[in-house]
Parts: sequence; structure tokens; C-alpha cells
Amino acid sequence: MTQTPRSGLAAAVKRPQRADARRNFDALLTAARDTFAEQGTGASLEEIARRAGVGIGTLYRNFPTRQDLFEAVYFGEVEELCAAADDVADLPPWEALTSWLERFVQYAATKRAVIEALNRDSAMFTTAREAMYAAGTPLFERAQAAGEARTDIAFDDLLRMVSGLTAAGFVDDAQRERVLKIALDGVHT
Repeated sequence: MTQTPRSGLAAAVKRPQRADARRNFDALLTAARDTFAEQGTGASLEEIARRAGVGIGTLYRNFPTRQDLFEAVYFGEVEELCAAADDVADLPPWEALTSWLERFVQYAATKRAVIEALNRDSAMFTTAREAMYAAGTPLFERAQAAGEARTDIAFDDLLRMVSGLTAAGFVDDAQRERVLKIALDGVHT
């Protein structure tokens, strides 16, 4: 059996089997993602545990090092981004692509929050990028085949454009959404 890039991500985020332990794990990931986005990678681990509603021992049991937590947050976001491609696949082509790109914007925010703490030369980082491209490329190609997306650009061009736009500071989410829509109007045919 061939391992897909997406299946390789499962090894990076090892969720506990017991339901209560999994709830704590997921709460820690959510709290860490939000806290890192707000405060950067130097955010207090005690604050993350508090936001998750667990003790610091539970955090360390799941993530023995800060690096383990950074990686779990990042790879968890990539997993969710890949799953989002499956979730929107049955929508009309342009709607599917733009819905996925809206989720990509959330991923980009998390990536910016933890990128300096990640080893971008690691095999897992490469696997994550491959999985993300494998999930989004079919949506883009389907929109192109339907005549709804420009054919003179590549998927990589589109992601770089969206990443660059989302890296800018915005007054609020509504402004970010308007700017993204303006940019996507240039891709839509």
C-alpha cells in the first residue's frame, strides 16, 4: 500500500484513544493555537493549560516539550485543512475552491504564529506541504476545468497570493474577507 502525504500526517499528531484523554488533547490544541496566535510562540504553557481547562501536568503528559506542542498545533491544522477539502468537494467548483481557501486563511494564521518554531527542513514539514497541495489542487483544477478559474495560473501561484494577502494586518475579519474576495475576483473567470 502506498502512503499518501496525508496519511503521513497522522503520525505527527498522535491523539489519545480514551474519550476523556482525547477531549483534553483536543482542548489543549485549540487553546495552544489560539494562545500562540494572540501571544506568539513565547506564550505561557500555564496559560494554555488554563484555557484548555486542564492542569499543567496534563499538558506535559500530552506534549513533553514546547516543540511537541508547536508541531501538534501545526500538523493538526494541516490535517483539518486536508479534511476541509473533502468536506467541500461536492460543492460547485468555484464555491468548493473558495470555501477551501477560506479555511486555508485560518491555517495561514496558525502557520504564521508558530513558523519560527518549526523545522522547515524536516520530512514532516515536507509531508505537510505535500498533503495540503494534494488536498487543494483537485479543487483548483476542477474550477479551472469548469471555466471558473483562470488557466494561466498554477495552484502554487494562488496559494502564495492568498498567503501574502493574509499576512497583512487588517482592521477586522470583515476587511480581511473583503480583500480576499477582491483578490479572488482576479482569479475567477
